[in-house]
Amino acid sequence: MAPHLFTPLTVRGLEVPGRAWVAPMCQYSCRPGEPGFVTDWHLAHLTSFAIGGAPLILTEAAAVTEAGRISPWDAGIWQDQQVGAWERVVSLVHRTGSLIGVQLGHAGRKASTYAPFHERSGSVPVAEGGWQSVGPGSEPFGSYADPRALDVAELATTVAAFGAAARRAVTAGFDAVEIHAAHGYLLAQFLSPLVNRRSDEYGGDLAGRARLLLEVVDAVRASVPDRMPVLLRLSATDWASGQVADDLERTVQVSRWAVERGVDLIDVSSGGNVPRPEIPIGPGYQTGFAEQVRRAVEVPVSAVGMITRPDQAEQVLAEGQADVVMMARALLADPHWWHRAAETLGHPLPWVGPYARAAPLLD
Repeated sequence: MAPHLFTPLTVRGLEVPGRAWVAPMCQYSCRPGEPGFVTDWHLAHLTSFAIGGAPLILTEAAAVTEAGRISPWDAGIWQDQQVGAWERVVSLVHRTGSLIGVQLGHAGRKASTYAPFHERSGSVPVAEGGWQSVGPGSEPFGSYADPRALDVAELATTVAAFGAAARRAVTAGFDAVEIHAAHGYLLAQFLSPLVNRRSDEYGGDLAGRARLLLEVVDAVRASVPDRMPVLLRLSATDWASGQVADDLERTVQVSRWAVERGVDLIDVSSGGNVPRPEIPIGPGYQTGFAEQVRRAVEVPVSAVGMITRPDQAEQVLAEGQADVVMMARALLADPHWWHRAAETLGHPLPWVGPYARAAPLLD
């Protein structure tokens, strides 16, 4: 019997030949003169995982509007002209036999910031290529610049932008789309009572705070073929002191609503709306959240967060904590992680392309 890591999983109309997937990782590598257009760096970065045996790869967050970028160097999918660059990436990943999905995002009040490895930090001034950020209200994130509150008409435009981006993802050939509603970005800002203090239909109780997200789910689901999976990334908690249990209860309810609207997998992460939270980081520190959500919904659930070793990933799946493990930094360190995992678990994988001829020397 194959290890759980290498057991296929069907998500809506897509069969994925394994359960250790590449999590979205922002690269901040678009050229300033070509905002949102992915480059050779993105091609090499994503294809390295495909060559290494990844069953499914999720791209970094692709902004659905130009103002929705986290930084001036972020990838985007807000205009038709960007589709060709994505098609090039998707085509090469497919030629290795891997699948690829795109994450759709809007940074909200956390937009227009310097990349993490930039010599400066915080918000990029308008005079230096930055722009006005937006959010549920005018309260900033930490020391970032003050956002402007979105009005109801602008929220409708934002929902439409997610739908249009999903249609472009279909044109580019992606196998799945993921809605990014975690890590303190726009949709997570609306979900959070720490940030969303609106008194209109997009604020108030949980149903009001979730309205924008659920409208986005509807727009994305209506913009892709019925067979195409729609994934949703949520932060189970923002790690505000004393709020973890309440946050998790909220996440479970939002997950149920999203599944009713056509979401096919819940991708459980955490954090983002509290500037300097105290997080008990350790191996698999978020898998318990995924397990709680999995008990409440009838679709697959993924777990992420310091899952690095093959035996650890296998245990998460075998114990039913999640149906999928998402991985990131461990894969940057070893883009051929799946082959090493397969050897460890006694289930060798075939190498792809020219690597297959050298396989006896690589094993």
